[in-house]
Amino acid sequence: MRKLLLSFPGHALILCLFLLGCCAAAEAQAVAEAAATSSVAGGVSGQAATVVAPPAKAAAAATALKTSPHLAATSGPPPEVVNRQALEGRAGKNPCKLLLRSTPTGAQVWIDGEFVGNTPLLLLVPPGKYQIQMKGQRLEYAKQVVSLLPRETQEVALTLAVRYPLRVTVH
Repeated sequence: MRKLLLSFPGHALILCLFLLGCCAAAEAQAVAEAAATSSVAGGVSGQAATVVAPPAKAAAAATALKTSPHLAATSGPPPEVVNRQALEGRAGKNPCKLLLRSTPTGAQVWIDGEFVGNTPLLLLVPPGKYQIQMKGQRLEYAKQVVSLLPRETQEVALTLAVRYPLRVTVH
């Protein structure tokens, strides 16, 4: 191998540059993955996640996470839990039950523009009129307006439809 490298000095230089580039890319990748892990874990569990970074760059990565305006760590419950608790907190003495289902299941539920969770979902809400939107994982969509009287129980089952065509035909 040594004879081969000595006989082609240009190839040795290219090999060295390639190895240096790979090491720098691997280190940058590790820092990026550590940052992504903490932001996803913080949004899902609502608790602070431990950031694992290469030992030499751990301090730099921690400083970058604290000072970056794009990677704001959340403390407390996820937004859908806060929105759902605020909605249910206004239920009062005559709460209504609203059972939300979708086909396919697991759709995001938005009530009056606020994300409150995924289907199937049971909510206790105050009487009134609500605009319910459901969004699927593949851009499916459905919406319905619901009016609830005091102590009324209502089930809303929506079939999500694709908003954008999967195929386009030109005639």
